[in-house]
Amino acid sequence: KFRLVPRWPRAIRTTSSKAGPSVRMASSRRPEEQAPPDIFYNETEASKYLHNSRMIEIQAAMAERALEMLCLPAEQPCLLLDVGCGTGLSGETLEEEGHTWIGCDISADMLRVAKVREVEGDLLHQDMGAGLPFRQGAFDGAISISALQWLCYSDKTCDDPRKRLTAFFQSLYKVLRRGARAVLQFYPKDATQLQLITAAAMRGGFGGGLVVDYPHSTKAKKYFLVLLAGPPDPSFSLPQAKGMNDAMSTAGTEVSNVARQNHARRHPPSRGKAGHAIVKSREWVQRKKETQRKRGSEVRPDSKYTGRRRSKVRF
Repeated sequence: KFRLVPRWPRAIRTTSSKAGPSVRMASSRRPEEQAPPDIFYNETEASKYLHNSRMIEIQAAMAERALEMLCLPAEQPCLLLDVGCGTGLSGETLEEEGHTWIGCDISADMLRVAKVREVEGDLLHQDMGAGLPFRQGAFDGAISISALQWLCYSDKTCDDPRKRLTAFFQSLYKVLRRGARAVLQFYPKDATQLQLITAAAMRGGFGGGLVVDYPHSTKAKKYFLVLLAGPPDPSFSLPQAKGMNDAMSTAGTEVSNVARQNHARRHPPSRGKAGHAIVKSREWVQRKKETQRKRGSEVRPDSKYTGRRRSKVRF
């Protein structure tokens, strides 16, 4: 006789702590405490990044902020690494600024959605906690949006958050050219996780520090780990955090964390930046089709209907 066992028991997620491992119930709101990333970001969760305009807006805003803090040379295309690239939303921000990017993610379903979105970056199915398999000094910079905190949790008895964080930071240091920056946005659960992550970055050889945007806001607070690869640079300085002076003046410009739990909206984005086509516009569609033609893909010829929205017929 066989006994059916649930794939995920109600309480299995553990996190590293000075007081020892702690058990979190599956009903917790934090995604990291519900299931491993490759299980949590399944087909259903990944599809939200296709339709939820609020989630897309937040992801784009954080990617723009991370790119700003990389301090890349003006008007010079760079090769960038996106760790935990997901569906390629942050990579699209890098594209708009003229950079080439390579993304890696542990979720195969998220990468499949990225392929559906026809992102221009190359994609790799890889666990960041196992290290980054790229050649030494390959990248001019790296970003990571909402991924780093996953390494603070263990899914197997053989998983050690401290060792996985060390493996990640050591490999990240190797693949960056000397003098390059890495900007990692993450959601630490508490001070213990924050200390665990920053200590691992120092062991990996990095210099740098922590930038906290909107530190006085509960919903809008964002943690960015800004790292410098290579020998100490006297000219290096941490970027100025946003929302430090007047909390009232930041109203309307803050990016809320509420969307991490509430994904109600289901409309694609129509954001447009100066010099860039609005998503789903005729110009945007033609640019995507031209990219596919250059890659040798079979693409339908343009017509007067290309990029035209379908009329909504109601009965």
